[in-house]
Amino acid sequence: MARIHLYLAAACAVALALAAPALAGDPDMLQDVCVADYASPVKLNGFPCKADISADDFFFSGLRNPGNTSNAAGSLVTAANVEKFPGVNTLGVSIARIDYAPGGQNPPHTHPRATEIIFVLEGTLEVGFITTANKLFSKTLIKGDVFVFPRGLVHFQQNRGYGPAAVVAAFNSQLQGTQQIAMTLFGATPPVPTDILAKAFRIGNGEVEHIKANFAPKK
Repeated sequence: MARIHLYLAAACAVALALAAPALAGDPDMLQDVCVADYASPVKLNGFPCKADISADDFFFSGLRNPGNTSNAAGSLVTAANVEKFPGVNTLGVSIARIDYAPGGQNPPHTHPRATEIIFVLEGTLEVGFITTANKLFSKTLIKGDVFVFPRGLVHFQQNRGYGPAAVVAAFNSQLQGTQQIAMTLFGATPPVPTDILAKAFRIGNGEVEHIKANFAPKK
């Protein structure tokens, strides 16, 4: 009996080891295509499939033109994920274009559901990510260069050139999710208590309130 239990335990361990790679990205699909049905009232992890599909569901032209970078960050991310591009539903991939004004920044942020890889279309960018051991890996990129940001780690891009810059970013998720660190902490709704942020950043309550005001919704 003890030997049977040992075999069962070993079999379970092997099954878990084989299943582990499936946790690295979106679940595999069980049909050729599953175009997202945005109108469906059904709620699930992703979107249900619609029945009437066409080639247009697998086409997206939104990355052709530069984005408007006249904002506080000086950058704009134009996403082609499942929320904008229904054909990628269940396929585990998405893409984006990021444009930067001179000095523009894609602020420190994370993608909880995806690794990101970028290809520089134009410009000079300083990019980097920070590990859970608080080690920074950074690099200056120029046109034609590629850089990868591991899933879930804080990362950033900053235009260090004198002209505009742009990259194409690809993700191993249909909906990578994005949490901008500053916005997440100082622009949350309802707000994170001021004293918590003051203690975390070792600054005064007044300084926290001043920062929060910069991230308050525009009226």
